[in-house]
Amino acid sequence: MIRIWFNSFFRKVESKTRWRSLIIEKMDLKGRIVIYTITGCPHCLRAKSKLRELELPYTDVNLDNFPQCREPLAERTGKNTVPQIFFNATHIGGNDDFQKLVEEKENFEKLVEDVKNTPPPPEAPVPPDPSTAVEQDQDKSKKDESSGFSCEPDEYAKLVKEIKSSDIIQNHRAGLFTVHKNSFSGNDLVDWIVKAKAIDRSKAIEMGQQLVDRHYAHSLSKHPEFLDNPSSFYRLVEDEETSALNVGAGSECLARPAVELARDLRKLILKLYGSFLSEDGKAVDYKGIGQSEDFQKYLEMTRDLQRVQIEDASREEKIAFFINIYNALVIHATVKNGPAVNIWQRYKFFNKVRYIIGGYSYSLQDIENGILRANRKGIGMLFKPFGKSDPRLKVALQKHEPLIHFALVCGAKSCPPIKTYTSERIYDQLNLAAKSFLEGDDGCSVDMENHHVKLSKILKWYGEDFGSNDEEVLLWVHEHLREGDKKSQIAELLAEKSFKISYWPYDWAVNAK
Repeated sequence: MIRIWFNSFFRKVESKTRWRSLIIEKMDLKGRIVIYTITGCPHCLRAKSKLRELELPYTDVNLDNFPQCREPLAERTGKNTVPQIFFNATHIGGNDDFQKLVEEKENFEKLVEDVKNTPPPPEAPVPPDPSTAVEQDQDKSKKDESSGFSCEPDEYAKLVKEIKSSDIIQNHRAGLFTVHKNSFSGNDLVDWIVKAKAIDRSKAIEMGQQLVDRHYAHSLSKHPEFLDNPSSFYRLVEDEETSALNVGAGSECLARPAVELARDLRKLILKLYGSFLSEDGKAVDYKGIGQSEDFQKYLEMTRDLQRVQIEDASREEKIAFFINIYNALVIHATVKNGPAVNIWQRYKFFNKVRYIIGGYSYSLQDIENGILRANRKGIGMLFKPFGKSDPRLKVALQKHEPLIHFALVCGAKSCPPIKTYTSERIYDQLNLAAKSFLEGDDGCSVDMENHHVKLSKILKWYGEDFGSNDEEVLLWVHEHLREGDKKSQIAELLAEKSFKISYWPYDWAVNAK
């Protein structure tokens, strides 16, 4: 918890409005202003920026540090989004509510007078004890002062270095028209290992299979197993000719657990995002992120994705892993390539931006539509992301997960009070993200007079994930709304079978500066 106090530094000017002067004069509060936030939430920053502009001291309760406050906050406010702001026991609401209240000068004056002159009543929210904060770096023992992580060395990383210094990596022709650049045959590798390591052939073949299984190398043909013959070709993953943002020599450590790695990457990118958001939360200094020391650490960590083992992970682990990686990759790509500002750039962004994960390359489209939507066609796609022989198909979910659409981006006017997903509570977290999204009018709004429901265009673009017709889609929305007026209104429209649905335009505005 961070306590922020500001001293008055504006000179009173007679031309200022009475309410503005009142706020500047009265800075010593007997009461308390509390704002609940999360890291990297632009709406939270905008609210805090306005409080600072008005020179009102506040207590910031970051729910990333105090997750025990999430459920009581939702029960108290009936909201699943942040920020949530209180003046003593009076619940103001989110950032939009607060900004509107400030414009209502008379009502705002009364609240300021109350919080200035009245101590917090027993029913006012009490900030948590700072000693109960959750440690953000859970495994400090792994950290290394130089940048990263100490680790257990992988003997096959040393073998890769030796292979690269040998003469077996060459360009090989396969048929009349195909040339495998920077490749080696299974036969050549086995011959080299037998000679270099003075071991028998069967052991050398096992080592070749380990290179494939550990994702140091992969087959350039359809068969996944390592074959000791001159017509089976392989390439080191770090030698791939790809636009992947994490290409290059990887870590020499044993592969880290997939969910743990994705969580740490996401936390670091969120830290960067939060550090380089403007004070008003309206713009991100992507150039500043790219020049920071933490971003260089992030780049090193992304190399660990090359060898991560994800194929045999559970459904919950895959969902958490790929959501966190998708969201981190979006920011990484924006830092590296700049924001996409037109239709063509957005197409390239989602189809060309990629990471090497577990030995194979994945674009944002591949992650969203291939993995998380169980290999369904996305917007404007003529074909499914993965063909029948694509090895990445083994990683894809067996059944699509519609809730991922509310976790991949924070496109609403307020954010769910969580941004890093965990396999242990993935469905609770995804349901919370959906409720938070639909809570906002840009996610779902209801006009009872005209029997009109207006939804985010996400529910149109991916309509098949939510239902086969308008009624099924609206039923899905109803089931994922929190209890309240909006849910009751939609239930009434569904019961009467009298409604029409339209969709909000999608806001592609860029938040770079």
